Amino acid sequence: MSNAITQLFGIEHPVIQGGMVWCSGWKLASAVSNAGGLGLLGSGSMRPDMLKEQIQKCKQATTKPFGVNVPLLFPYAEAHIQTIIDEKVPVVFTSAGNPALYTSKLKSHGIKVVHVIANTKFALKAIEAGVDALVAEGFEAGGHNGKEETTTICLVPEIRKLTNLPLLAAGGIASGSAMLAAMALGADGVQIGSAFAVCEESSAHLLFKEKVITCNEGATALTLKDITPVRLIKNEFYEQIHAAIAAGATKETQLEILGKGRARMGMLEGNLTEGELEIGQVASQLKAIKPVSVFMKELIQEYQLALQRIQQQLV
Repeated sequence: MSNAITQLFGIEHPVIQGGMVWCSGWKLASAVSNAGGLGLLGSGSMRPDMLKEQIQKCKQATTKPFGVNVPLLFPYAEAHIQTIIDEKVPVVFTSAGNPALYTSKLKSHGIKVVHVIANTKFALKAIEAGVDALVAEGFEAGGHNGKEETTTICLVPEIRKLTNLPLLAAGGIASGSAMLAAMALGADGVQIGSAFAVCEESSAHLLFKEKVITCNEGATALTLKDITPVRLIKNEFYEQIHAAIAAGATKETQLEILGKGRARMGMLEGNLTEGELEIGQVASQLKAIKPVSVFMKELIQEYQLALQRIQQQLV
């Protein structure tokens, strides 16, 4: 398959792995790149020295392109940007912040820049900043999310109206048919998080992965909208924060309950009761822990079968 996304990144399939905190280390990123997609390191859970180590290990594990996701509101963003430049990483996905901060600097070093947005306001800011591509991430996505709660099926066409830039759809995508649907809406490819989070190469704890693949419909919810919206599995921590919000807890009280290290506790350490368990609505469709190579092969085969089915219906 050849289109705007595969040509931009020099990859075989227009499939990007989300740079998820505590899940997206060098093993996952390199496996996705080796399978023909674009793997991303999730720098949001890394200190600068760790990111440098992860980049170097990824270089050793793949000769294919890979990138780094940088949440701009996280404390080490500036240091991470410099590390990325020093290590000559070819692609950066920025999120959770102002795309104008580092886009020009990164592009001056020949680095391709993609920004993740959840509404038209920030899409326009990213376009103005000069990004090379956009990710339109809908309400279904896991982890940090948009306050507007715009679904992927509504967001992607809106963003496509604004620009001809290469466009990736994210949120609720874990199958070939969903990939085809996103591209029918105007996307050139997809960014997938949850399905890769439960792959064998993900650095997430096995208990977290096993919890995800037992999720049913309605097992996740968006919360902490006063701080930064995040989609979580409904565990004891979620119920505690949800009850506090329902009782009128202030932002300060919510931050006190949240504390520090909740995401690490849940996803990396496997504390299924007290930790943040970030995952998308599509969790209810995920039924097995697979190697990346198997998931990618199934994804592309499903996409091709779905495309053939639609084409046959049009005859």
